[in-house]
Amino acid sequence: MLNETELHDVLGSTAYGADGSKVGKVGQVFVDDETGRPEFATVNTGLFGTSESFVPLADATFDGERLIVPFSKEQVKEAPSVELDGEHLDQAEERRLYDYYRMPYSEALSDSGLPDSGRTETAAPDAGLPTGTAGTDTSRSAGDDVTGPTTDEAMTRAEEHLDVGVRSEEAGRIRLRKYVVTEQETVTVPVRKERATLEREPITDANRDDALAGPAISEGEHEVVLHEERPAVGTTAEPVERVRLGTESTTEEETVTGDVRKEQIEVEGDADQRPEK
Repeated sequence: MLNETELHDVLGSTAYGADGSKVGKVGQVFVDDETGRPEFATVNTGLFGTSESFVPLADATFDGERLIVPFSKEQVKEAPSVELDGEHLDQAEERRLYDYYRMPYSEALSDSGLPDSGRTETAAPDAGLPTGTAGTDTSRSAGDDVTGPTTDEAMTRAEEHLDVGVRSEEAGRIRLRKYVVTEQETVTVPVRKERATLEREPITDANRDDALAGPAISEGEHEVVLHEERPAVGTTAEPVERVRLGTESTTEEETVTGDVRKEQIEVEGDADQRPEK
C-alpha cells in the first residue's frame, strides 16, 4: 500500500497494470479518515480519458513515476461505476469495489471497510494534500496549499478541458479483382465464291485449229474445279487500358462531446464584489 508521502507524486501520474500495459492517468486519490493512508485511486480510461474507474491501492506500488496496480487494464476499465456521497466513498460502494476486484473486505477499525460512511476523502490532482482530518500535513506553511484550508489569502479555481486528438485506424478495404467474361461479337467480312458459267462460241478462223485438233466424232468430258472463301475465326489478346487503385484524403469536422469538471467558488456571508484586476 502507498504511504502519505507518495501522495503528491501519485496524483497525475500514469497507472500501469501488472502486465506492464498502460491503464490511464490517475485523477483522484481517496484516503482513509482514520489512518490517512491512500486507499483508492481513480484512473481515467476510455477514449481520450473520458471514463473514470476506481482501483484499490492496497497492493499498489509507486516507483517515482509510475503507479503499478496488480490488475489488468480491462479489469480496471470494466470496474463498476461509483456514486460518491459528496467527496466521500461510502461503505456499500467500497464493498462493491472490493468484491469486484476479489479482494478481502474487513470492517475492522483503520482497515478497509470502516463502518463510518464518511471514512474516505478525495485528493484532487491539483491539490497539495488530501482534504479532511486524515492525511493533512500540519507542518505546511500558509499559502503552500493553493486550494486547501491552509491557503493564506486566496483560493485557486481549476477547470478541466477536453484534450482531443486524432488517431488513424482502418476504415475498410478496397481491392481490384480481374475476371473473364464471354460475349458474342459480330463482324462482317467479305468472301469470294466461284460458280460455273457456260459459254458457246461459233467456229471461226481464230479457233478453227483448236476445234479440229481432236477426232471428228468422239465422246469426252471436261471438268472445272470451283473454289470459294469461308470465314476463319480466331482471337487475339491485346492490352486496352491500365487500371490502378489510389487514395485521396478529405477533411471533415466531427464533434466530440465529453464531461469536464469545473470548480466553483462562492462566498458565505457578506462581501463586496470587486471587479477583476
